[in-house]
Amino acid sequence: MNNNNPIFVKNLLKMILKKYYIYVALCLAVYSCAPRQEINYMKDIENIALDNSVKNSRSTLQPGDQLIITVSAKDLDVVKPFNQNYSSTSTVAQYSSPSGNSQFQPIPSTGPTYIVDTDSNINFPQIGLVNTKNENVESFRGKLFELVSNYVKNPIIDVKLVNFKVSVLGEVAKPGTYVIPDGNATLLQALGMAGDLTAFGLRNNILIVRNVDGKFTQQRIDITSAQFFNSPYYYLRQNDMIYVQPNTIREKTSRIDPNTGLYISVASVVASIALGVLALTRN
Repeated sequence: MNNNNPIFVKNLLKMILKKYYIYVALCLAVYSCAPRQEINYMKDIENIALDNSVKNSRSTLQPGDQLIITVSAKDLDVVKPFNQNYSSTSTVAQYSSPSGNSQFQPIPSTGPTYIVDTDSNINFPQIGLVNTKNENVESFRGKLFELVSNYVKNPIIDVKLVNFKVSVLGEVAKPGTYVIPDGNATLLQALGMAGDLTAFGLRNNILIVRNVDGKFTQQRIDITSAQFFNSPYYYLRQNDMIYVQPNTIREKTSRIDPNTGLYISVASVVASIALGVLALTRN
């Protein structure tokens, strides 16, 4: 067979063009045929009755928590024994870097520092072991007030949880681990620190994994409905992990060869050459 035959060349070029158009059509189908996703948050908030008891919940203290506790009163000399182990040069990492790469930026935070041990105790000066189990920051402050009041009249107790952290992963702008300075954050606040969901994140199927006293639980949250305000997962707890699942568009594009753009460019060049040759053969 003579490969220089105009009819043979013409048929060959038609076959190349046909494959090229099919390939481009398949690539476009991946992006255009996926279902649209709901991106509105709390669209039914006016129709949801909010439960204040859930909204007012707080995370309980857990082993490994780092507490800065200071005791003050009118006579500072009286409370000195309760402020031992104090270092004026100490700093505590309180906030994740803006890039969301899980590297913490130290912010000065001074005061006597205590680590909750595996039995949920801290060793407090003059008092000894104080148990934190089932206590949150507010209730533990009240507990210390009662104990210190046996020695000091009208003491002022300040308790800060300075290593409260959550991880936000998946389809968010800045995934990473974030430390909450005051130990109190909601799901929306954590997503805000992570730069909000991308356009590919499922807003009706956000997974929260929680570890309480060594037991893992999980819950899926739909933030397109304000009903999640009444969930016990509305307020985050220490070491919560938030995962935003990708939608079908992201899943499909992740399966496409990363060199797809290069292939399309090469195919475009080949098609242009083929059209030029086809035009010459007709002449």
